[in-house]
Formats: sequence, C-alpha cells, structure tokens
Amino acid sequence: MTTLTRLRIALGTFVAVEAEACNEGAAEGAIGSAFAAVSTVERLMHPTRPGSDLAALRACPPRRALNVHDWTWEVLELCQRLHRSSRGAFDPCLATAPGRMTDLTLLPGSRVVPRIETHVDLGGIAKGYAIDRALDALRGHQCSGGLVNAGGDMAAFGAREHFILCRRAQGAGIIVKLRDAALATSDTHNSARPSEHRGYYHGVRRDAPLSGHVTVTAARAAIADALTKCVLSDAAGAPRFSRALLDEFGATQIDYASECQSQSQVEA
Repeated sequence: MTTLTRLRIALGTFVAVEAEACNEGAAEGAIGSAFAAVSTVERLMHPTRPGSDLAALRACPPRRALNVHDWTWEVLELCQRLHRSSRGAFDPCLATAPGRMTDLTLLPGSRVVPRIETHVDLGGIAKGYAIDRALDALRGHQCSGGLVNAGGDMAAFGAREHFILCRRAQGAGIIVKLRDAALATSDTHNSARPSEHRGYYHGVRRDAPLSGHVTVTAARAAIADALTKCVLSDAAGAPRFSRALLDEFGATQIDYASECQSQSQVEA
C-alpha cells in the first residue's frame, strides 16, 4: 500500500490531497482525478468569472430558465434546504441584488429560474463541495483511504484516524480526531482569508455583525462549512436554532473550552 500527498493552489487557497492506493501509479492517478474535480467546481461556481454557472445566473433575465451543471444545481438545492432550516440565516446571495435563495426556483433537468435579479456567491459551501467531490474521485479510483484539506475545510475517508490541530486566532489549540468525516472552521478574525472573501454576514439581518470562531464536524464538507456560518449567525442574535440545526444534519460543533480542559487534564 502506498500513501502519496500532493499540494496545489486552488479555490483561493492551498489544497492538499492525500491518497492511499495499491501502488504509486494508482495513487498519482487518483490524486489527478481529485484535483480535476476541484478545478471543475471552481470553474462552475466562481461568482463572477466568465463562463461560470454563477456568472450566467447573475446575468440571467428574471423568469427565464437557465441550464446549469448538475453539480451547481445540487449545491443550490442544498443551499435552499439550509436556508429553510436556518430560518434564512444561511443565504449565499449578495446584497448587490434584491434576490435571495427563496427567489430561485429549481426545476428538473438542472434548470434554475430567478424570480428577480440574484447574485449568488457560494463561497465556503462550494469549497466544501469541491472537497466532497475530490473524495468521491479518490474512491472512484479504488483508494482505500484519503484526505483533502483546503484551507480550513477538510474531509477524510478510510480506516485511518487523522489528528487535526485546530487553533483559534488567539488561544490554545486542540486536537480533533477525524475519520470518515469532514471538518470545517470559520474564524471572523482570520486575516489570512483570500482577498476576494466577502466576509461573514447574517442572511436576514445583514447589519448584524458576525464574530467568533466555530468548528463543525459532519458527514460532508459542504454541510460542515455551511453550518459554521449558521452557528455564527445564531450567536449574532438570531433565534436559538443551532442545536436543532446541527442535529438535523448529523453534525457536531466542537466545544473548544471543554476540549482544551479535557486535553489539558490528559497531558497532566
């Protein structure tokens, strides 16, 4: 069994892909396929780049059906589910246009109909989805295990347990064990975010400042990333829905305070 790791720049950050395969050639092929999946998501879901589905949606006249890629449609459908479940707190539509997630109608055949002008920036949920698709590519190449790490979002599969150091901008770090799961962190104080990062905002109360550091584990990276935004929004004064929302998606928020105390006791 061979384990290989490759690092490239994508999605506005460094992306590392690790593959466990029967030999080096198989691992290289699997990693190449994983990066191809990441590139496809980046091409389809860039908010403004010409040729992307989101740029086409931005330019689409109201009430006209737009054909998008199956992957884009799938992410938009997940966004609408998260929007409903979070009572509107999760909304990747920008304030540069009046449209919100409820103004998009998703039709069979991967068609999207905007009721009014809508500007969508999928941001972190697209990054998480790219990680999920990269893992699918590794599995498709019969890898026995793998890990994809893209700047704060990561996911792994296989028997191996990964020990992830999660550190706040200020404060002690903790070790999170990750196996057959995804992990995402959103930190409003992180100065290392890509320059095009739109920042964090509440989907309903856009004047409500979001502040904090949240880490969530879930079955999929797209869900984990989106739920970090929901928890941050909840802390900004929305109705208390975080616990039910995490339970609905089978996710867990990492409690830094209790984990730091627990790990300190073990070290002592």
